[in-house]
Amino acid sequence: MQQLTARTMWLFALGQLGWALLVGLIANWLVYVYQPDQTVIDAGQTVFIPQGLAVLGIITVVGAITAFSRIFDAVTDPWIANLSDRSRNPRGRRIPFMKVAAIPLAISTCLVFYAPVSTTSHWNSIWLLVMLLLFYLFLTLYVTPYNALIPELGKTKQDRVNISTCISLTFIIGTSIAFFAPIIWGMFEPTFGRVTAIQLTFAGMSLLALICLLIPVFTIHERHFISSKPSEGALFSSLINTFRNRNFAIFVRSDILYWIALTMFQTGLPFFVVALLGLEESMTALLFVLMTALSLLFYIPINRLAGKLGKKRLVLLAFFLFSFVYVITGIGGWFGISGIVYGIVIAVFASVPIAILGILPQAMVADLAHIDAIDTGENREGMFFAARTFAFKLGQSLALLLFTALATIDPASGTGYRLAAFSAAILCFIGALALLAYQEKEMNQRLE
Repeated sequence: MQQLTARTMWLFALGQLGWALLVGLIANWLVYVYQPDQTVIDAGQTVFIPQGLAVLGIITVVGAITAFSRIFDAVTDPWIANLSDRSRNPRGRRIPFMKVAAIPLAISTCLVFYAPVSTTSHWNSIWLLVMLLLFYLFLTLYVTPYNALIPELGKTKQDRVNISTCISLTFIIGTSIAFFAPIIWGMFEPTFGRVTAIQLTFAGMSLLALICLLIPVFTIHERHFISSKPSEGALFSSLINTFRNRNFAIFVRSDILYWIALTMFQTGLPFFVVALLGLEESMTALLFVLMTALSLLFYIPINRLAGKLGKKRLVLLAFFLFSFVYVITGIGGWFGISGIVYGIVIAVFASVPIAILGILPQAMVADLAHIDAIDTGENREGMFFAARTFAFKLGQSLALLLFTALATIDPASGTGYRLAAFSAAILCFIGALALLAYQEKEMNQRLE
């Protein structure tokens, strides 16, 4: 077997840049485009889908579509993970799945924003639902095997932290590129109009993402680095056995709450910037770039501190800092303080938890999967990452329902947006309390 090199780590990490960019387009701009507030409509945004609390009188159409899509996404994770874990493909258990998924993933992302009817229509609702289901299917087909490679490529605890550091960096870069979308479509808008400008921007970004998705597929020969036998466990037994791992169950409970909070914040960020802080929509990208640039300063310290202080302590710190950030967001625009001041405070204090939670949770799951493989003799790395994503995607579905419903509460004054930010703060704090039971010392002794 070949030794893992820095070059291989970075080639692998470029795949994360690709799918992070595509996920960023969906997470940051789908609700902004399909459930626009009056400020966005006044800027020229077409209302493609019927608005208001249309489903059971408590859920918006966009909220119902996105939540159902995430539930579908969560359900397919264990299925794809089990197929990957049990694969006997001579080229490897992971890369062949990624190769199949890359092109349709990029195309479906682009088509999400190409509504077929140029006015408000339920046909657009059906289109959005179908395209989102395809997006999440191919996303799972790429990402679940991709994540399973982390503990397989990383043979040591430090290797796994290093890989997590690399992919965290490329994840931030990909997400940052997605946040630049308003600046790019703003350049196209005078010539093509707002809707076409947005579509052209997302098409170009999807093409860039596709190139990144294909780099690890064609540059990493899986069998040169990994020699693992296929898992024999059936889907449901493998999933149940994964959740029976006590430390993993504790981690997942905490992780779900964090992702509900983060999804509400990430989905609402463009609205927070425009409605609460009173800034231009292009400031969303600039503030995110500031957060990203600052977070990069902490990557090397976090990589080193993880071995000295432990991952758990750093993740707890990140949860508490994010809770503070969400509270600051919720009071944005109050007390006569300029919106740009609030934006800078949010960016500065969010930079540390962005770095911590970008690196360490993936490494924690990789450690858990590595220990389980030793204990059981079953190579179920894919299922561990799929079980995690299965759980937090259910949380994300709930978050989308909550945010889109809260956003309808007096949007002119921003009351619903403030409630969403305060709710995220509470959930993140509870997530920190749940993580206190995680037995990291016991795990480190096993790993050593």
